[in-house]
Amino acid sequence: MTEQLYVDLPTHRAAALAWGPVDGQLVLALHGYPDTAWTWRHLGPELAADGYRVVAPFTRGYAPTEVPRDRCFHVGALMTDAVELHRALGGGADAVLIGHDWGAITANALGAHPDSPFAKVVSMAVPPFPAMGPTGPRVLARQARMSWYIGLNQLPLLPERLQPRMVAKLWRDWSPSYDAADDVALTLKSLATPAHRSAALGYYRAMARPFGIPERYRNSHRTWTGMPMVPLLYLHGTDDGCMQVELADAAHPRLPAGARYERIDHAGHFLHVERPDVVNRLVREFLIDA
Repeated sequence: MTEQLYVDLPTHRAAALAWGPVDGQLVLALHGYPDTAWTWRHLGPELAADGYRVVAPFTRGYAPTEVPRDRCFHVGALMTDAVELHRALGGGADAVLIGHDWGAITANALGAHPDSPFAKVVSMAVPPFPAMGPTGPRVLARQARMSWYIGLNQLPLLPERLQPRMVAKLWRDWSPSYDAADDVALTLKSLATPAHRSAALGYYRAMARPFGIPERYRNSHRTWTGMPMVPLLYLHGTDDGCMQVELADAAHPRLPAGARYERIDHAGHFLHVERPDVVNRLVREFLIDA
C-alpha cells in the first residue's frame, strides 16, 4: 500500500510517498526531471516486501512539495534536504540513498560527502562527474545535440511556457520504446503552477550560476561534483536518449574500487519504470550483498 507523508523542513513542507514498515531500514529514493516520486512505484513496494522503509519525496518545488522559501535549487540544497529527511524520518547509519537523474546527481554528491548519513548509494542515468572522461568526437558531438534542452532551460519565461510540450517530448526522446502517457500526466500535475514549473527549471539554472549559494547549503555543496566513497551501484539504460550509454561505459573504469556498474538492455533514460524486473533485482542484490 502506498502512503503519503508530509515532512516539515526548514525551508518548505515536503510531500513524499512511502512503502513498508515504519521501523524498517530507511531507503530514501530521489526522482529527477521531468518526473515525480511516482517513478518509484515499482521499486518501493518490492523493497517494502523485504522489510525496508522506502520514502520517495517529491523534491523541492515539485507539487505537492512546496516551492522552498529561499528558492535555492543548487545541488547543495537538494543534498541538505535529503539529510534533513533522513533525520526527520529516524534513519539509521545503515540508510540507503537511491537517485535517478537529478536524484542521481544528489546521491552521488552525498556519497562523496564525509558527513553523509547514508551508508550505500544507488544512482541511475547520471554517472559520478569525476568518473566521466574522454570519449570519441562522434560521441561528444551526438551528446551535445542531445543536451539542447539544458541551454533552452537557461532562457527566461519561454521554457515555463513550453514545459507541457517539453515534458512529453523529453519522455518520448529519452525513453523511445516506452509508453509514458501516465508518467507525463503525473509530471504535469506536479508542475501545474507557474511557480512549480520555474522551480523544476531552477535546477538547471542554478547549475549554470554557481554563485550566491546560501550559507546553510555550502558545506553540502562542496562535494556536489565529488566521487562517491561508499558502496555504489550504478545503472544505465542502453537506449538512453538523454545521456548516451557510451558515456557510462567510459565512466565505468573510473568508478571507485568495488563499485558495480550494470547496463540495462532495452531501456532508455527512465530505466526503473521501463525494466523494473531487472532494476529491482539488481537493487535488491546490492542491498543484500554490499
